[in-house]
Amino acid sequence: MTAQRGRNMLLRVESAPTVFINVAGLHARQFAFNVEAVDITHAESAGRWRERLAGAGIRRASISGGGVFRDEASHALVRQVLFDGDIRQWQIVIPDVGRLQGAFQLSSLEYRGDHAAEVTFEMSLESAGALTFTAI
Repeated sequence: MTAQRGRNMLLRVESAPTVFINVAGLHARQFAFNVEAVDITHAESAGRWRERLAGAGIRRASISGGGVFRDEASHALVRQVLFDGDIRQWQIVIPDVGRLQGAFQLSSLEYRGDHAAEVTFEMSLESAGALTFTAI
């Protein structure tokens, strides 16, 4: 993969069935994918080295980001998703790579206001189902 501009990475939320909108002006975004491995180590494991069960465990994805809301509509939607505890479809668009889509729950929304600057926010999402990847 060649170098990409971070600002071109998008986080989008489903506002109506199959209709996605960009979530605010994210200045920073981070995506993490994890697998909780299943430990099957036992008394007779060779050299007492840890053993793992291939293909098992829980897969999950986390998304976090921060920035400024670009309009009241996107702010209201994100805020309502949090307050309702909704699980919505979200998309992560990575330019020239692909689009990751799936169910996520908004787990935190934090605001920050410095004296001589705009109000900013930080948010975190946790996967809530299977994810799909579509290459661009």
